[in-house]
Amino acid sequence: MPRRSRISIPRIPWHIIQRGNNHSACFYTDDDYQVYLRHLKEQAEKHACKIHAYVLMTNHVHLLLTPEKDDSAAQLMKNLGQCYVQYINRTYRRSGTLWEGRFRSCLMQTESYVLACYRYIELNPVRAAMVNHPREYPWSSYRFNAEGRNDELITAHEEYMRLDKENPAVPGRTYATH
Repeated sequence: MPRRSRISIPRIPWHIIQRGNNHSACFYTDDDYQVYLRHLKEQAEKHACKIHAYVLMTNHVHLLLTPEKDDSAAQLMKNLGQCYVQYINRTYRRSGTLWEGRFRSCLMQTESYVLACYRYIELNPVRAAMVNHPREYPWSSYRFNAEGRNDELITAHEEYMRLDKENPAVPGRTYATH
């Protein structure tokens, strides 16, 4: 039986989760994280997707992105997966799948969910007790989104940008960690 097609609406944000097969590690060294991010940037540009937030955990990935075309997100994930799995298999002299089936995705139906998704993604390392504060975790978009540091991969979502316009006196780029 063929897979059901995903609902894809251009310019509607997606929360994407991809897990390692059997919850196994997907990243082993800092180089692996850097290679993944490089491929993510290349594929996002190639397939017209704006990346708003990400976290690369040891055994899974969370992305918040907005595709510009119907098939942009699916093509990005397909090509990203192929490039990254080939790199891992070649580097670690292994074969077979790295990911646990298809990536999971959820369309963002409301503006408030987009902002909640930012927090959920970037606080993931804190909830996993890997760090005490999200700024301590190097493999996320937190430093760009919360502290304004440069990250060429990230494009802020318009809902996020509206935070400054609604109340510029409030440091809207800071998350509560609890």
